[in-house]
Amino acid sequence: MTISDAMPQLWASSLPFAAVGSGAVTPLGLPDVENSIEFRLGPEHTSVQSMRRARGFVAKVLPALLAGAPNANVVEETTLAVLTELVDITARHRASVDLSGRVSYDGEHVLIAVGEMDQPLPGPEEEPGLFIVHRLVDDIGQYRDDDDGYATWASIPVRSKAQ
Repeated sequence: MTISDAMPQLWASSLPFAAVGSGAVTPLGLPDVENSIEFRLGPEHTSVQSMRRARGFVAKVLPALLAGAPNANVVEETTLAVLTELVDITARHRASVDLSGRVSYDGEHVLIAVGEMDQPLPGPEEEPGLFIVHRLVDDIGQYRDDDDGYATWASIPVRSKAQ
């Protein structure tokens, strides 16, 4: 697993996140500041291995990504729970060789994107872990990526304790 700018961005085009990179401005208004964690897992990893590896990697880097966020510990736990479920579902319905993911933070939301599935996201009746995901996120969806697979994204609100 690596943090890489080479991986295509897994954004849902309707979300208010700005791309980062040479000369771009992030949602925080800081030029050339990366605000995301990216990973790739090859086909040699089972669903369970993919969940463990993605969760372990993101858990190590997430505190730095969320530094200064209100309720950072709660947001980290929520992010890891949602990530684990989305990686599990995607790994079991993988459309391509690699499973890729991105966790981004814009100051108001954590956006998790995992791709790519060979089918649309099933309902919670088929994938009970999605009941947890729907309860923890403020929005979830899918879009078709460049390789005709489905990338799934979920948005987790970051709120202060007073809200």
